[in-house]
Amino acid sequence: MTRFTVRTVPAPDRAEQARYDLRTVLGSFELANPVMTASGCAAAGRELNQFFDVAALGAVATKSIMVNPRSGRPTPRMAETSSGMLNSIGLQGPGIAAFLEHDLPWLAEHGATAIVSIAGSSVEEYSELARRLRSAPGVAAIEINISCPNVADRGLVFACDPDAAARVVSEVRGRSAPSVPVFAKLSPDVTDIVSIARACVSAGADGLSMINTTLGMAVDMDTMRPVLAGVTGGLSGPAVKPVAVRCIWAVHAAMPEVPIIGMGGVRSGLDALELILAGASAVAVGTAIFHDPSAPTRVLRELRDALVARGFGSVADAVGHAHRPPEPHPRPGDEDAVDDLETAGAEG
Repeated sequence: MTRFTVRTVPAPDRAEQARYDLRTVLGSFELANPVMTASGCAAAGRELNQFFDVAALGAVATKSIMVNPRSGRPTPRMAETSSGMLNSIGLQGPGIAAFLEHDLPWLAEHGATAIVSIAGSSVEEYSELARRLRSAPGVAAIEINISCPNVADRGLVFACDPDAAARVVSEVRGRSAPSVPVFAKLSPDVTDIVSIARACVSAGADGLSMINTTLGMAVDMDTMRPVLAGVTGGLSGPAVKPVAVRCIWAVHAAMPEVPIIGMGGVRSGLDALELILAGASAVAVGTAIFHDPSAPTRVLRELRDALVARGFGSVADAVGHAHRPPEPHPRPGDEDAVDDLETAGAEG
């Protein structure tokens, strides 16, 4: 496994952030800055708080919470690859009761903006989670992890079917507090991600999170067997960034008014800016945390510098900038014509 040296990194200076407008808006939801953790890579933020102040991030997206405690899939369930990481964790977690008792209050006490990720194996489970969160203090937004198999429909993954995705989103939106925005987390393992995105928004999603991991697999060359006990797992890290950029680009082009939280292979400020230019209004850091726990705050500093270097006055100015038509360039000889017109104008 990759080794790293544990070091405490100071949080971004609040006064320094104030000199540059790092705020970003996700519909009715405003963040102090556009960088957050990706769900599943930092539990509920406790582990990262020893490296930096989690309140310095735009938000902390929690590991996906299910109705009941879950032990997850058998080991080995994580593996490094040449271009990222495979995981087959299986949504291990303490369940909603323990989360509401211990984790959500901890986030509130530490001043973190909490985006609570929820997951279920049936529409009814998602509905129950939304109901339990409705009156819970400290929930800034809900992220619906719809990349889970629907056990009531023979394992169909909700995020791979527009109707199934819409049913979950509609139920969660109806059960959640009206003031709490709901984001649907989309899978890249579909033929037409725009159709899934449209279905989620039509069903009531306030925004979209994209992308979740893509399905991958590795074989151990010594045992000549699959590396993961579950055979396949979710691939994350550098390899998926071009996939994330493509998905964000396509959805933003089709629905530019819909706010997007972008994620997938973000390791630097330039990676984050690439997702923003494609159409994301905020960016989540995930796999990079495993070898650099201070990655989110480092990415935030690098992103600020990258925005300033390119002349953007705010994060909002950069969102979707890559979709703008290119500036027209004079053809050879046109410069002389422009000079002649300017001269004629001056003489007139």
